[in-house]
Amino acid sequence: MSDVDIILPTYNCEKYIEETLDSIVSQSFQNWKLIIVDDASQDTSVKIITKYLSDKRIKLISLETNKGAGFCRNLGIRNSESEYIAFIDSDDLWEKDKLLKQIDFMKINKYNFTYTNYLTFSREKKEEDYKEIIPPKYLTFKKFIKNTSISTSAMIVKRSSAENIRFSDTKICEDYFFKCQILKKVNYAYCLPESLTKYRIRKDSLQSNKIRNLYWIWYINKNY
Repeated sequence: MSDVDIILPTYNCEKYIEETLDSIVSQSFQNWKLIIVDDASQDTSVKIITKYLSDKRIKLISLETNKGAGFCRNLGIRNSESEYIAFIDSDDLWEKDKLLKQIDFMKINKYNFTYTNYLTFSREKKEEDYKEIIPPKYLTFKKFIKNTSISTSAMIVKRSSAENIRFSDTKICEDYFFKCQILKKVNYAYCLPESLTKYRIRKDSLQSNKIRNLYWIWYINKNY
């Protein structure tokens, strides 16, 4: 059994998925399993992913109809078996020692929920566009709802802490609900203060609109 299951939802990500997969496969920590859930992509994403399936640690689940990122992540969690669960989006990247350092950080300190600093970057990856995001050293539920600076691709949770907790079925910000529920359960999330994740900012992404983000966070708070 692997130490960590990595859950990767994909949808029409042919431009970026290969670079993301390479950043996973090249991890210095090798005892992982990758669960890819393709959300009925209509481009060449699955064809690109298929090239990686010779690695027995990689599993692809293909959906026939589009269900949304929350559904895909929940399906990945249901298929996970390892002690830890990591998440990465199909256009984000990990530094080579991301898993090694973060899992050691969790084991040594017996943490249930951790995250790292991360770099945001544009589609063109211009050096001047890189910006380091430094979240608080730790977050509670009450602190998190006022400072939602945990990147999903930067977090790892202990699988036992994620039991019966799901991502919401909303168009965006479904990960916000998941993080809130985990924090209510384990009380604290802790930051490994190194930039080990790269978060791609895309102009065409739903998350790029701040007003839309605020609306969906308000909607989730109100309804969930």
